[in-house]
Amino acid sequence: MYFLLQTMGIRIFVTGGTFDKEYNELTGQLFFKDTHVNEILKLGRSRLDISVRTLMLIDSLEMTDTDRNIIIESCQRCEEDHILITHGTDTMTDTAKVLAEQKIDKTIVITGAMIPYKFGSSDGLFNLGSALAFTQSLPHGVYIAMNGRYYDWNNCRKNKQTGFFEEVK
Repeated sequence: MYFLLQTMGIRIFVTGGTFDKEYNELTGQLFFKDTHVNEILKLGRSRLDISVRTLMLIDSLEMTDTDRNIIIESCQRCEEDHILITHGTDTMTDTAKVLAEQKIDKTIVITGAMIPYKFGSSDGLFNLGSALAFTQSLPHGVYIAMNGRYYDWNNCRKNKQTGFFEEVK
């Protein structure tokens, strides 16, 4: 028996967050320079049909309604049905909510990192890889993918004591 493997394009929208922060060793401050997504995909030897577009590079605590509207419009307009959004962890559930309210008929997975990629011990690599797998396998809807798990957009939260995402019980 032969199976036809369907290839699907995935659009990655970069919005910033800890995932893409850099560290200034002289001042100790975190800042944005450019996204690390392409470098991570290369390191991971990704063979997927992926298109990366940077929408913004901001801390999610500074994200405004205007920024979220840019994300919504970008998801609505892109031709791909499978979308991954890199995002800061503090407000990714807020962005997931506004995306879900739009009822966009696509699979949208939001992921991020608790530790910047440039620190060398980031969870971002694992989260990005897991999120790419979920983006390909989940039905249309809005999800959050962190720590190897995915959650429905309205059934998770960031536990600020443990630093992990968890289901809302």
